[in-house]
Amino acid sequence: MADAPRETSDGELVRRFLAGDAGAATELITRHERRVYAVCLRVLGNPDDAADAAQDALLAMVRKLDGFRGEAAFTTWLYRVAMNACYDHLRRAQRRPVLHRADDATAPEPALDDHAEAVADAHDVAAALAQVPEDFRVAIVLADVHDLPYDEIAKVLDLPVGTVKSRVHRGRMALAKALGIGPAAEPTNRSPASKETRR
Repeated sequence: MADAPRETSDGELVRRFLAGDAGAATELITRHERRVYAVCLRVLGNPDDAADAAQDALLAMVRKLDGFRGEAAFTTWLYRVAMNACYDHLRRAQRRPVLHRADDATAPEPALDDHAEAVADAHDVAAALAQVPEDFRVAIVLADVHDLPYDEIAKVLDLPVGTVKSRVHRGRMALAKALGIGPAAEPTNRSPASKETRR
């Protein structure tokens, strides 16, 4: 049985595009458009804004392919392009990113019973993520949604690894507080009696 054909690497597609193969850029867009939209959606929170920023990012990717040196993974370089598109969008909008509240959005289709809790949880997390300060939100989106290691996030955001770790930690704390879980969410005015009952 013949081996399955090997997928062309991102780096090879870049080289083909720079050599005059316009179809290579189309393949890169097709391969990465969902990833770019997903990160834009998590950062900006609004599907329309995310679609605009993702389109800007993909166009910028094609324009800047001659600047890709291969010193980092292509996806790391692309995340940086996507982050810049998100920041540009936020500057143009002159507002902080706000996710639609679950009760403002179009009602989703009824979920199956065994999925209803997961759907509710997803709405809760999305709404809570909107309350996390922008710098921290970007860091935890890259770390916890897209599973990038700290050193890659540092390259994407052009920050020291220590700063990335701090932002991820503080972002997780802020997210936990927004979700009403963890020590950050505990009321500070408990009476000694209420502390006793928790033991």
